[in-house]
Amino acid sequence: MSFNSFRSLFQRYSGKQFAQFTRNMSQTAKKHFSKPVARAGFSGGALLALGILGVGAYSLDARSAINEYVWCPLFRWCTTAEQGHHLGIALLKYGIFPRAFGDHDDPILRVDLFGRTLANPIGMAAGFDKQAEAMDALYDLGFGIVEVGTITPEPQFGNPRPRFFRLNADETVINRYGLNSDGRLTILSRLRVRLEKYLKKSNACKTNNSFREGKSLFVNIGKNRNGDTIDDYLVGVDTFAPYADALVLNVSCPSAPGVRDLQEKDVLLELLTKVREERDKVGANVIDPARKPPIIVKVAPDLSEKEIADIADVAKKSKIDGILMSNTTTARPASLITKGPVVQEKGGLSGRAMRDISLKAFRTLRKYTKDSDLVLIGCGGIFTGKDAIAFAKAGASAIELYTSFAYRGPGIPDKIKDEIVQELKKEGKTWMEIVGSDDEKN
Repeated sequence: MSFNSFRSLFQRYSGKQFAQFTRNMSQTAKKHFSKPVARAGFSGGALLALGILGVGAYSLDARSAINEYVWCPLFRWCTTAEQGHHLGIALLKYGIFPRAFGDHDDPILRVDLFGRTLANPIGMAAGFDKQAEAMDALYDLGFGIVEVGTITPEPQFGNPRPRFFRLNADETVINRYGLNSDGRLTILSRLRVRLEKYLKKSNACKTNNSFREGKSLFVNIGKNRNGDTIDDYLVGVDTFAPYADALVLNVSCPSAPGVRDLQEKDVLLELLTKVREERDKVGANVIDPARKPPIIVKVAPDLSEKEIADIADVAKKSKIDGILMSNTTTARPASLITKGPVVQEKGGLSGRAMRDISLKAFRTLRKYTKDSDLVLIGCGGIFTGKDAIAFAKAGASAIELYTSFAYRGPGIPDKIKDEIVQELKKEGKTWMEIVGSDDEKN
């Protein structure tokens, strides 16, 4: 059976169909193999045990097809979207996840980011590990950047459930979590406990907050539902600047009231200027006293060209360090295969269906920032190495993903890196050499 046939088979038999498929296969195996197995001296229980061990061993490799085509569809069948999210975090938190065996990044992937050299440019976006519980597992799966949060000053539940919806046919989701957060003090305690643990380890890298060579920890901060437009972000800076390799300001969440209004030019200029000034006053990072964390602003793709140009201008004037494009979109692309009421659920859409929207907005952003020192990070609908390369050529020094991890499973970071390496070697270039290479065409 070819790989494509294998993939089509498991995509077809997801959910209830997959359960029926496994029952049919079990009956077929019993019918055709029970007698030969008995003659060979194996009992049914022994055969079952061997089968379970074999499946378990195969599943331990994050790249294994079984993780993408069996376990991920099975989880989606067994859980609601939010239950699946919480289950994924719990499995990662307690170490119940496959491993990225042989995860040694090709030097061709190295990227210079804010004065550091990262082993690869692939990041986990904010919104997945909201409460900073699974970052170490994500590093172990091959991510070069892990961004935790969004973290609000005080705990808040967010919007009422249900608030997370799957569009499986499109490998897309809609969420309206509304910045649910355990609050800064709880998450700060987790980062401090982690800090103490790694400071005691003799083999831990103690030059960055990931505690891994060539990797970075980003902390995404936001405001409470009824919080102050400026002060909530300053509290986030005061709290997390000592523990982050970069701080990301979320001013673009579509499901939290008033947050996207912060992208208005004059409001954003005041916010970013005060945040940057506060960062300068906070003092040194705990891990690297010679450094202060760069400030990145995360913006929406649902902006006009003038609004994007204004954001670029504000970023330059406020002297922050970078822009992350983009957050989820409120658009509902006509290309969606999924139909019905779920498509009209309020919230931000992310996943494969938003790739073209985010890339178009990103290219517009590059148009107004390529004459500056601003570092750009791309996000939105990235599922393959070619997707990542498209953002890099458009000007992204690094990229982030989230929804593709949920749909494609724990092997997606390594698979994307493999595809990037393959494409770059065809071109005879490194990742850094292609960043912004589309500028020549525009």
